[in-house]
This record gives sequence, C-alpha cells and structure tokens, in this order.
Amino acid sequence: MQNNSSLPRIAFLGIGLMGLPMASRLLDAGYPLSAWNRTQAKAEPLAAKGAYVAGEAEDAIRSARGTADIIITMLEAGGAVKHVIQSIIHQLPAGALVIDMSSTKQSEAQELHAMLAEVGVGFIDAPVSGGVIGAEAGTLAIMAGGSTEDFQRAQPVLQHLGRVTLVGPAGCGQIAKLCNQLIVGATLNIVAEALLLAEAGGADPAAMRAAIRGGFAESRILEVHGQRMLDRNFMPGGQIKSQAKDMENILDAAANAHLRLPVTELVTAHYRAILPSFPQADQSAILLAMEQMNPQYRIGNAEDKLP
Repeated sequence: MQNNSSLPRIAFLGIGLMGLPMASRLLDAGYPLSAWNRTQAKAEPLAAKGAYVAGEAEDAIRSARGTADIIITMLEAGGAVKHVIQSIIHQLPAGALVIDMSSTKQSEAQELHAMLAEVGVGFIDAPVSGGVIGAEAGTLAIMAGGSTEDFQRAQPVLQHLGRVTLVGPAGCGQIAKLCNQLIVGATLNIVAEALLLAEAGGADPAAMRAAIRGGFAESRILEVHGQRMLDRNFMPGGQIKSQAKDMENILDAAANAHLRLPVTELVTAHYRAILPSFPQADQSAILLAMEQMNPQYRIGNAEDKLP
C-alpha cells in the first residue's frame, strides 16, 4: 500500500521475531515508516514494502522523509529500551509519542515516562501477548499504560496490530502483561505435566488432550502449545529466555508490592533450571525439562525440532 501523508510518521525500533510482522502490518495500513534494528539485515525485508531502513536509531527518527511523530520500540528487555531511548531523546521533537511495546519492568516503564516527560514527549507502555502468530494476523492482545490523551493518539495505530486496552497510568501496561505471563508460564507447565501424566498412566496424550478440549481446562495454551508439545515442535514463537525473564519480572513486581506468590515462585524456579539448556527454544520446550526429570517417559515418537 502507498504511504498516506495524512497519517503520522512512525519510527519502528527493533525488528525481531515480533517487530518484523508488526512493522509490516503498519506499512500495509499505509503508515510512512522508518525502521531500525541493531542487526540491520533483519530490517531489510521491510524496504520492499516502502520502509526507510536506517543504519542508526537516530536516523530512523529524523530522515529525508521527515521527523517521526510516533516512535515504537520492540526490544529485548528494559535495559535495551532505556539505552535506545537515551540515544535518541535529543532527536525527539516536543509533542512526539513513544510507544514501548517491549516487555519490561513496571519501574522501568515509569522511569522512561518521567524521562520523556521532561522533554515534552508522551509515553505509552504497551506490551503484547499473542506471539508471532498474533503479530502476523493483527490479533495481539495489547495492554496499554499511560494518560488518556496519549492513549487516544496511540489507539489508531495500535488497532492495526490487535485489540488494545488502556489498563491504567504509565507502567500499568507492564503489570497487565506480567499478569498475562504469570498465567501463561504456569499453564505451560501444567499442560506439559498433564501430557506426561496421561502417557505414564497408559492413556494416549493426544486423545486425552482432545477429550478435555471444550471443558473447563480449555485454553489457548492447551490448543496451541499442547499441539506443539505433541508435535515436538520447539521452533521459537515465544522463547524460553523471554518467558524466564518475564517470570523474574513478575517476582520483582510482587516484591515491590510486598506480595507473596508461591506458585509463581515454583514456576520461576523451573524456568531458571531449563534456561541454560534451551534459551532460544519455544516456551513449549518446558516439556523437555519435564521429560528430563522423568526419563522413562516421552511424548510421541517425532524428532525434536529445536533452533
């Protein structure tokens, strides 16, 4: 689609597994977009759709095509987001809006909000859930934290990426994402345990999964990741290292709130144990950790598909 000059100019910083399909959807919607990634080759496919691929983050903000009105960051962790924002902050025009869609700590989002407010730049933290499949389909769950005014500016852009909900002031998007990841992380473990219990008890794990679908145990995790476990397809959608980071951030947020989450503590310990062995693998590779604990059992006969 041709760029629409009436739409705000977007600089998209971070073109990884999630960033690439997200930026691609914005280009398809007609937004003039510049893209930057630390490894520039990962952003090059966007050039064919009309994106300006910048060599430096600062160049993505100010280019021959104009200054970005909205800056979207989709980076690995809070430290990376802060580093990039600090490198571009003096390039940002007053009145610009930064939308951080990375998964970070609430405290990191609040720090970015304060930093940008000092130079007259708005901020929304808008982490997502739905993985690469959701990013490609534009069906991400987007949890936004910020002012109503900034949210109203962000919403028309974010609606091309999924369903967006304002959940509170700056930093609350990250809290909502951590709540999401708490449920995801724990459920992944439970689905893996259920498949192994079926196998150990003599039932067909695939048939067991089919039997309970539609009941109270139904979930997207059972649907998508349960099938991945049965297929032994651990090629990354959402990676173990990302889920492990989120689990640590959940405990950090709970500690800041003087809250004890005993089940989450157990789940986090499990992710710490598997992280060194399968950091790049899909989250469903939690099954491999279960099988290592129970070497007499294995789900299916397929070869493992690992990155």
